[in-house]
Amino acid sequence: MSVTERRPTGDLVKDDDYGALKVVPVRHPWRWAAVAVTAVLVAQFVHGLATNSGWEWEVFAEFFTADVILEAVWVTLQLTFYGTALGFALGIVIAFMRLSASPFLKSVAFAYIWAFRSIPLIVQLLFWFNLAYLYKELQFGIPFGPGFFSFDTMGLVGAMSAAVLGLALHQAAYAAEIVRAGVLAVDSGQLEAAAALGIPRLRQIRRIVLPQAMRSILPNAANEIISLFKGTSIVSVMAIGELFYQVQVIYGRNGRVVPLLMVATAWYVLLTTALSVLQHYVERHFSKGESR
Repeated sequence: MSVTERRPTGDLVKDDDYGALKVVPVRHPWRWAAVAVTAVLVAQFVHGLATNSGWEWEVFAEFFTADVILEAVWVTLQLTFYGTALGFALGIVIAFMRLSASPFLKSVAFAYIWAFRSIPLIVQLLFWFNLAYLYKELQFGIPFGPGFFSFDTMGLVGAMSAAVLGLALHQAAYAAEIVRAGVLAVDSGQLEAAAALGIPRLRQIRRIVLPQAMRSILPNAANEIISLFKGTSIVSVMAIGELFYQVQVIYGRNGRVVPLLMVATAWYVLLTTALSVLQHYVERHFSKGESR
């Protein structure tokens, strides 16, 4: 027995004749209203950028590729690279200290992370910049005994060294938690299987744990690197010639605040976009063999 339905016109339609029915798409009037309002706001913003003389795009174009700005961008990239490399190298060590079976190592790692996440970065930078005030020289020798040789901290820790040291130690606290979370995301059964096969512990970590943990580590690590890249602007308090400091120096001389700030903004956006593209390809590399 077939089932019939009644058309809006009153005609009956059999269950095997649904192709004759008229399909009406769902309408979303409020969605289109939101699109229209958003498009108008975006158009007004772009129009203001193009027509408002206060942006002074000719000044922007003059300084965007100026030698002093390019040198400042290079300093910013150096601070980001060294801070990231040293920070994550130390962070990996601290992460495995927290994962160790030693209560002492766990406590030291937890105390480090707690301290460096609690103290503002600007305070850390100023502390390392004034290290010579506390320690006139650093000695190397027998602990609590005589020293064999020493370094003058005034000449050893300059502004650039203090900035890299502060950024790296600060970054290590966050990197440690990112790495620890990634390692914990790996199924412990794989380590048990590797141990049963007699694979050395170091090789288990290097060939089994870390490649899989990278899938969880990379998104958060990329966010931290981008945050560090933008956070290098804070070293301007130490009169280091990075991007934001040089922009401040220039607009302090010529009074063109807005276009110079746009120069810094454009470089930050450009380089952050490049880092995001690099993140995409690195994540795709470590996602090989994973199906979603």
